[in-house]
Amino acid sequence: MSDASKPASEFGLSGMIPAGVSLHRLSALLTLCLLIAGFALSSPAFFSINNGLTILLQTSVIGLLGIGMTLVIVTGGIDLSVGSVLALSGVVSAMAVKAGVPVVPAMGAGVAAGAACGAFNGLVITKLRIPPFVATLGMMLIARGLALQLTGAIPISGLGEAFGLLGNGALFRVVEMRPNGFPNVIFPGIPYPAILLLIVAVAVAYLLRRRQIGRHIFATGSNEEAARLSGVRVDRTKLYAYTMSGALAGLAGNVLMSRLITAQPSEGVMAELDAIAAAVIGGASLSGGVGTISGTMIGAFIIGILRNGLNMAGVSAFIQQIVIGFVVIGAVWIDQIRNRP
Repeated sequence: MSDASKPASEFGLSGMIPAGVSLHRLSALLTLCLLIAGFALSSPAFFSINNGLTILLQTSVIGLLGIGMTLVIVTGGIDLSVGSVLALSGVVSAMAVKAGVPVVPAMGAGVAAGAACGAFNGLVITKLRIPPFVATLGMMLIARGLALQLTGAIPISGLGEAFGLLGNGALFRVVEMRPNGFPNVIFPGIPYPAILLLIVAVAVAYLLRRRQIGRHIFATGSNEEAARLSGVRVDRTKLYAYTMSGALAGLAGNVLMSRLITAQPSEGVMAELDAIAAAVIGGASLSGGVGTISGTMIGAFIIGILRNGLNMAGVSAFIQQIVIGFVVIGAVWIDQIRNRP
């Protein structure tokens, strides 16, 4: 039976997770556990509450970008623009706040700017038939250039405490005032970025596995022509995936700039590599048609914990890049072995 004549269920419309993906995700989870054990043994401070909160905050941005990247990779594409879109979205939000717009609508404008960049990627890919690598590479340059041009390459500061609430606030935080007038944090609470990541991950996982658009995303990546013959609107599905990737990059930009309480137009450089790494380490196939949000979350935490543990060990940022690079190559190599007939 040819690919074009196979039933739609064989191309992901059934929503089932292939056994290879589960095995890959299990191996990624085992790797995560080994990393945690190794760093905990090397540094007693690794299991401290403050360090755990630091890991959650660092991983939240990688996770949000990785979720959007997973949607794109499952369709058989790639999005190299998410780091630049992150910076542009943060700049748009900050400029809106400076213009007197309330924080929530201002951040909504930032997310909308990210979604617009993603939609542009999708239109260029589907209408102009430009390969995703080239189209999103172009958007990477456009978005970074816009962020730098709008700000004059100067950070936007003085955004107020309300702007920093999303990135620095926490649920159930308990603080008491000491007699000397200084606050004492009894319980640091659950960071808002971690809660936001959980909500987004659950929502997108539900969308992928229980909604029609999710099944269409898998079908498009598994075999585009077979999906089209099965009635899937392939171009619209790709447009949706890239728009979601841009919107989530915009959300990640709000989280990051809120943490800094400053909009940095130079932020997000090489963030797309972390997003790709999280998705691939978690089991997403660069050939398309395979990927899970839970796997991407495991991959995001592997990268976050690896960076955190190496920082605590005093390893330079340059060596960290080398280590992450080898991890990505290893994950892609495993993916290639899995896809061999």
